[in-house]
Amino acid sequence: MAKTRISISLEQEQAERIRRHAEHAGLDVSAYLVHAATRQMAETEAIEAQFADVDALIAAAEEEAEAEAANAPRADAAVPDLTEQERREVEAALGLVYGADRPGARPGKAA
Repeated sequence: MAKTRISISLEQEQAERIRRHAEHAGLDVSAYLVHAATRQMAETEAIEAQFADVDALIAAAEEEAEAEAANAPRADAAVPDLTEQERREVEAALGLVYGADRPGARPGKAA
């Protein structure tokens, strides 16, 4: 099988460090770099395979959320004012959620 040459550029300090590690491993620099790259590719492929199902679920959830957002009413659409009874009911529900000791408190807002 024919070999292909790949040229890389790196800092002198990096090159010396790679040479030392290759020598310690009993390899020439080319074999050392091929081994390191091959190992990294195998690790990456294994991780991608392990999380493929999760990644697919996330992608599907994101697509669904985007579709729902596209069909959601616009934030600037006209919203009718609440009646006094509806306002009291909303405040009562918020009291149940956030605690009666924090009337009118909203997430991210100081009471």
